[in-house]
Amino acid sequence: MKRIALAAVAALALISCHSTGTEAAARVAKPALWKVSDADTTIYLFGTIHLLPKALDWQSPKILAAERASQALVLETVLDKDPKKTGAIMMGLGVSPGLPPLLDRVPADKRTALQRVVTRSGVPLTLLDTLETWAAALTLSSSALHDLPVSPEYGAENVLTRGFTAAGKPVSGLETPAQQLGYFDTLPEAAQRAFLVSVAEDDTDARKEFDAMIAAWTAGDTKKIALTFDDELKLSPELTQALLHRRNANWTAWIAERMKRPGTVFVAVGAGHLAGAGSVEELVAAKGFKVSRLQ
Repeated sequence: MKRIALAAVAALALISCHSTGTEAAARVAKPALWKVSDADTTIYLFGTIHLLPKALDWQSPKILAAERASQALVLETVLDKDPKKTGAIMMGLGVSPGLPPLLDRVPADKRTALQRVVTRSGVPLTLLDTLETWAAALTLSSSALHDLPVSPEYGAENVLTRGFTAAGKPVSGLETPAQQLGYFDTLPEAAQRAFLVSVAEDDTDARKEFDAMIAAWTAGDTKKIALTFDDELKLSPELTQALLHRRNANWTAWIAERMKRPGTVFVAVGAGHLAGAGSVEELVAAKGFKVSRLQ
């Protein structure tokens, strides 16, 4: 579930903004790109990774051509340039009085593992105790990325935003940061605790896990991207519904409505939303629109 949370919500790139951004060996990537079109409207669909290494060259000629042809960029959300503002939204949603200690929110046999994760994160347990379970789990899971050679500065959303802004083209979001974090905030407590347990149980090497995700993305291998989430999707139907299925349906409805107006738009959302059964491009095609993969 940690991968679902980190890949599904763009705002998490901000929570993980302390990642190092160290240069990695230069690699050329060809992430997946689709086109939804009719007689007078084109919508490009691009799956993103929110944090990337500096030297990764992913803007292929086809992606650059799609960017140039588009009149606007639409992201999952548009984050404020001041990270404190998004942090304030999270604290506003995620802090509640009278909460039980965090360690008491997992079964007794999981507390040692959770304490180990807390210690490794460097986040004071006294602070985590004040957070709702989802917010504590999100904080702990995102802290695992801090030492990776990636940064939101080089993430696809920020690179695209800089390019469209420089070209004088508008950038908007499908959701607000408050809406994104609200998906967690409205989860039943049992689902929030299942998320926290998954964070405590996940002792895998964060860099190895993230490298595998980037490798699938750079190859445009949507099957492998989907497989990244398959086991986790079974752990919490509530989390899967909130972060993936409900949002995919909402975005499909937005695309269907936007197709009624002429023009060309570049839509960039987390790659997990464009992979596997129930993906956005699959739902859009099911509505009768022409969807073709360009890369």
